[in-house]
Amino acid sequence: MNEFYAVLLLAGLLLAVAAYLAARLLKIYAVVDLVWSLGLLFGAYLLALNEGVDHLRDWLVLTAVSVWSIRLSLHLLRDRILPQREDPRYMNLIERWKSKAPRNFLFLFFLQLPLVGLFLVPIGVALGNSTPFNIFDGMMVVLAMFALAGESLADHQLAVFRTEPSNMGKVCQAGLWHYSRHPNYFFEWLFWWVYVGWALGSAFMAWSLLGPLVMYIFLRYISGIPPAEYSSLKRRGAAYAAYQKSTSPFFPWKPREERQASLH
Repeated sequence: MNEFYAVLLLAGLLLAVAAYLAARLLKIYAVVDLVWSLGLLFGAYLLALNEGVDHLRDWLVLTAVSVWSIRLSLHLLRDRILPQREDPRYMNLIERWKSKAPRNFLFLFFLQLPLVGLFLVPIGVALGNSTPFNIFDGMMVVLAMFALAGESLADHQLAVFRTEPSNMGKVCQAGLWHYSRHPNYFFEWLFWWVYVGWALGSAFMAWSLLGPLVMYIFLRYISGIPPAEYSSLKRRGAAYAAYQKSTSPFFPWKPREERQASLH
């Protein structure tokens, strides 16, 4: 068992170093997000190889991780890395850190590893659940498809909005962005409930709650909404401030004006 965790750590370190070198070569630190997406994919398969794949549920878990990771990785490559369009969150860090940015980003790349390890816990619990296949397993397949489709749709709607020159400096309020300032984050959080459903019946089921709980904390209060909104306010000013006042930050809901209109 100790050898397995040593292999897992070594694989993570190699991935982080390779991603950092690629980021320096391409001059875009958004590569760091690939450590997160690909790290969970490789980690999940290493867990499966170590524990064995004995049930249909195990294959469902691995399929969900694979689709999630490949979708996010391709989105990062297409939207950020290949066009060399830096993530605004990292642009702010580069401006703040100045000459210390290369050193600090190296730490940020390695910081992804404990985060990957943390989120491998709910995946590992789901993989280790030996309870008989039941209706909740099927329901989680539907939930996974819904969450991934919602996140993909939100990313697509934002990308389409950005391609229109007349939208320069404006705030995207099309489609899902009409009901939430960060619908992509909401569906990402929703996806992590899938592993909770697949962990039902396991003696370690409570540990699977780490997924949606920690993901919500990070997205809502640490690395998701706060830096994204700081950047949006900096670039779009009053237009984004008005959007903040009218639209839910996370959970999709009717904008304030529509709620008020429905009361009259």
